[in-house]
Amino acid sequence: MFSKPEKIVFETLFEAISEAVVVVDEFQKIKIVNSSCENIYGYDKGELLEEPLEILIPKKHKKKYISYFESFFNSKKKRQMGEDYDLYALNKNNSIFPVEMGLNPFEIQGKHYVMILIVDITVRKQKSLEIIRLNTKLENIVKERTRSLSNTVGKLEKMNQQLDEENKKRIEAENKAQITLKKERNLNELQTKFLSMVSHEFKTPLTGISVSTMLLQKYSLTNQQKKREKYISIINSKVHYLNGILNNFLSIEKLEKKEIRYDITTFFIKDVIDEVINGANLLIKEGQKIICISNFENVSISQDQRIIELTLSNLISNAIKYSLANTTIFIAVGQDKTNTTIRIIDKGFGIPEKDQKNIFKRYFRAENVLLIEGTGIGLNIIKTHLENLGGKLDFKSKHNVGTTFIVTIPNKFS
Repeated sequence: MFSKPEKIVFETLFEAISEAVVVVDEFQKIKIVNSSCENIYGYDKGELLEEPLEILIPKKHKKKYISYFESFFNSKKKRQMGEDYDLYALNKNNSIFPVEMGLNPFEIQGKHYVMILIVDITVRKQKSLEIIRLNTKLENIVKERTRSLSNTVGKLEKMNQQLDEENKKRIEAENKAQITLKKERNLNELQTKFLSMVSHEFKTPLTGISVSTMLLQKYSLTNQQKKREKYISIINSKVHYLNGILNNFLSIEKLEKKEIRYDITTFFIKDVIDEVINGANLLIKEGQKIICISNFENVSISQDQRIIELTLSNLISNAIKYSLANTTIFIAVGQDKTNTTIRIIDKGFGIPEKDQKNIFKRYFRAENVLLIEGTGIGLNIIKTHLENLGGKLDFKSKHNVGTTFIVTIPNKFS
């Protein structure tokens, strides 16, 4: 037991601490608590003294917590609990609530004690759930809005305004939650990053579509047809880009849930490449060309045609996006008895060597293209699809020289 002066000193110090404080001896008997602890756990003053520590622990967690405590007591080192896994406490009325704990050993007159600092994080947990709810709600709204983009150009301006309002609500909710979650480390990092990216990647093309739509209305005369065609081309390009983003997001969800069902058919590679090039013509910059440098008229495979088209469309659109005007993109196809190989070759920006090891990671973008629109998920998605189909995706790249992506796919899926 502490002497009376020692006890007075400890009680004075502990009452100045807003967190709950509990001091136990080596037998896990409670020796001192502050009023914050009594308030949090719902006990009257002095009611916890000489009680076992397990009185504050939920029944189903007692065995694990006591084991942690004994291990800690033997090591006699400071330790933070609750950062890597959830901790729970039990109050007097048998209600369970989430907490974080800091364990601090000390010694007085040859006797060993542990001071436990306990923080009730119920509000923090509630705010975390609120952010998840708001994020999920926004994801659903974005999907719903985007489904109708290609059929409702006349409503794009209003839709852009709605998206801005919803984004402001998200930002406002997140800012309020961050005040409470200031001490939380990297809470919901992936969700926050995802929603921030969605907001940016959708808002920029939507603004371009909205402006182009307003300008189209000004050019109604016959001799202004070229200007109309220019802005119609911009709208088509942005809608094509947004559809690609939405398809990528939906693919992530299906891939993670393993809900992808592949449709295996036999088809000619030329038909797929022709279709991809037609779509890519909406995106090419001034003077850019796409040239096939090998004869593949009769090259056919038995695979999922939609996935091969998605793969080539992604790689060619990247080659266009990350190359300057007046450059050429080459497509080469080869086939042996086992595999078909397709190479997409550009003379673009290239990938810095230090970034190449991360190029297939989701959301990663090389430092030399951060100012160019993109989500950083396309390569991750198509690589996963190809591997599911028995194939692989490789690349060779040199900074400021260009990049070659190499698709290798079995001639027949098995």
